[in-house]
Amino acid sequence: MELSSTLSWLVDAACETEGADRFLAELGTRLMEDGVPLAGGALALAVPHPLIARRTWLWRAENGEVMEALGFVPGGLGGIGPASPTGDAGRRWLMNLAAGAVHEDVVGAQPGGPALSWIGPRPFTPDDTARMRQAARFAAAPLAALTARATLKTALEAYLGRRSATRVLAGPLRRNIGETIQAALLFADLRGFTALSEGNPPSAVIAALDAWFDRIGGSVHAFGGEVLKFIGDGVLAIFPVGAASRRGACEAALRAASAARVGMAHLDEVRQRQGLPPLPFGVALHLGEILWGNVGAADRLDFTAIGSAVNLVSRLEGLCRPLGQTVLVSGALAAETEMELISLGTHDLRGIASPCAVFTVPEN
Repeated sequence: MELSSTLSWLVDAACETEGADRFLAELGTRLMEDGVPLAGGALALAVPHPLIARRTWLWRAENGEVMEALGFVPGGLGGIGPASPTGDAGRRWLMNLAAGAVHEDVVGAQPGGPALSWIGPRPFTPDDTARMRQAARFAAAPLAALTARATLKTALEAYLGRRSATRVLAGPLRRNIGETIQAALLFADLRGFTALSEGNPPSAVIAALDAWFDRIGGSVHAFGGEVLKFIGDGVLAIFPVGAASRRGACEAALRAASAARVGMAHLDEVRQRQGLPPLPFGVALHLGEILWGNVGAADRLDFTAIGSAVNLVSRLEGLCRPLGQTVLVSGALAAETEMELISLGTHDLRGIASPCAVFTVPEN
């Protein structure tokens, strides 16, 4: 039996489609070329994600536009935002698109698997329906491959961050693979975490850590940085210079530190109303070169940042408590910004050969 051009594409080439949006647009266009009257379509996929329960792509036939609707995990956004029922966003959009017929197929035999939906400007004929059902059957393999790639990418991004995940996917899984980059570094650490751990049940400690990481990680991401590591109760984040200027990266790090301080002040108010102690912390900022890449054992790798700049920023954070400051800034980073800073003099840092000029930010 000779396959139609749509089915041949699904068998031979669809697995190489870059993403679900392009897959949906290409499949819809090909079905129209086969004579199926379409006004639009939707593709829903369940991809594991810490915040997103289901992703739905919506395609409009008249202009080829594809948009995305997200269904969030309950409580995934800091306790707010309900989950969207499977496929509901796509169905509502399709029903509003035209007054014609809607056809839906669940691709594959697994419950909760990919769902394809199509809408036409007129009721579908039995031949139209047969073409769409056959396309859904042949779509199982390419959608499985697309879902597997998306799942791998999402998992790596959740554990490594977006930039680092992209590097891991693009490079070989070997030690000594990396690159030297310049970045503004942010190192933050809770104070009194040992006492908090020993005096509270594990569930309370984890809740406090999650709340802390939400504030510091959210502030880093809001200003274009990336969290590289959660180290116990500490956080290492980078703001790569890359295409941005050194000044841009440094000021983004400063704004992230200020945002984290505001977020933690609000969190402490909430904890106080709950009868819980505050969560004091320190943040250090530095500008320098880091080796960003793979380290580890022969068969167990870690993607991280190492170098003297990382050592310096961690040692600088250790001065926050003795200097009575929440945010400390190295002279190297201070030299690249015009934002107001207050000099605290020059200080020796444990394990660092040269003394470091130290600054802090105004309280307001």
